[in-house]
Amino acid sequence: MFRNRLDRMARHWHRWARRQGIRCYRLYDRDIPEVPLAIDWYEGRLHIAEYVRAHGRGEAAQREWLETMIQTAADTLQVRREWTFVKQRRRQLGGEQYARQANRGAWLEVQEAGLRFRVNLSDYLDTGLFLDHRLTRGMVRDVAGGQRFLNLFGYTGAFTVYAAAGQAASTTTVDLSNTYLDWARENLRINRLARPADRFVRDDALSFLRFRARRKEPPFDLAVVDPPTYSKSKKTPVVWDVQRDHAELLNLLLGQMTLNGRIYFSNNLRTFRLHTSEIHGAHIVEISRQTVPPDFRNKRIHRCWLLTKATGPLVS
Repeated sequence: MFRNRLDRMARHWHRWARRQGIRCYRLYDRDIPEVPLAIDWYEGRLHIAEYVRAHGRGEAAQREWLETMIQTAADTLQVRREWTFVKQRRRQLGGEQYARQANRGAWLEVQEAGLRFRVNLSDYLDTGLFLDHRLTRGMVRDVAGGQRFLNLFGYTGAFTVYAAAGQAASTTTVDLSNTYLDWARENLRINRLARPADRFVRDDALSFLRFRARRKEPPFDLAVVDPPTYSKSKKTPVVWDVQRDHAELLNLLLGQMTLNGRIYFSNNLRTFRLHTSEIHGAHIVEISRQTVPPDFRNKRIHRCWLLTKATGPLVS
């Protein structure tokens, strides 16, 4: 059943991707409840995430089942087994999605919308390029011309690359990890987009915004805020909680945006509720239907809002 479903979906999405010029995309998205895997195609390599759940099998039987599924996927999609990378996704704990899990160094340079990105298929829970935000990145590039751009929780800088490609006047990328800031610099470099106007700041998002507010630094015109659900780090005693902290962060950011400045705010917490009554001076529109790509069967893979700085609080 899994082989037949995967073969059918692969033929469909391969044709679709060729027409769209897309090289990295999702082939299988937990389509069969008994096979809770997400399988992504990265230019001939497979990145497989197992969503861990109760299954009633013993440990040895579960390992055998998973290996059978992996080999079935590799055989069906005609991908060498050594080009197939498997991760386990459990209920998220603070910061674990960014922690190094291996040291195999399976680096690959991939293409998206005419831009190049370095991904690591082996060593982290995520690859460095969130495929579910492909359309959101395109939105940012479309409006970036001449804008002062901010990428909070910048990760590997994919949004920054798109903004620079859209001729943003400047970019600022903020993340707590030097590893990811270096990765973001490299993504700009391989696209020949690195400029003196690009800043990389190692800081947590709230501290960064508070510091800028005290210094009364020039405002931004365009921003992306795509935080983890939870985050804790040895670098700061503060634990980030997107449900608890998002309103404070967005209000701080709105205070540092130009009039009509745009903020794309997204997260993937399934139970998330945007505290609109606590967010002041913005017109707020949910745009999730426009940002989740068609290759994701799970249309709740993320939720996304566009906040536009206004003279008073307006909510749609």
